[in-house]
Amino acid sequence: MGGPLAPTRTPETTVEEHGDLDRPWVTIVWDDPVNLMTYVTYVFQELFGYDEATATALMLEVHHEGKAIVSSGPRERMEHDTNRLHAYGLWASFQRDT
Repeated sequence: MGGPLAPTRTPETTVEEHGDLDRPWVTIVWDDPVNLMTYVTYVFQELFGYDEATATALMLEVHHEGKAIVSSGPRERMEHDTNRLHAYGLWASFQRDT
């Protein structure tokens, strides 16, 4: 899958990330027919601290590809990120990175 890779939110590692669980978890934002592109860009900047160019690139990936990975890291943090995105009205989910 193309597009920019979402940066890991913290440099810390947890037990969950060792052994056969080396793959991090990711938060995915899905395209929806409701939210304006400018709003999605704003949310990415507000929640993740992305600069405008990065937030716009991720928004365009959602718009054109149907989804984009917006963050990666430990499962608990990705669940939290997903819940925060839901609070802003975006369609999001989290899963182990493939």
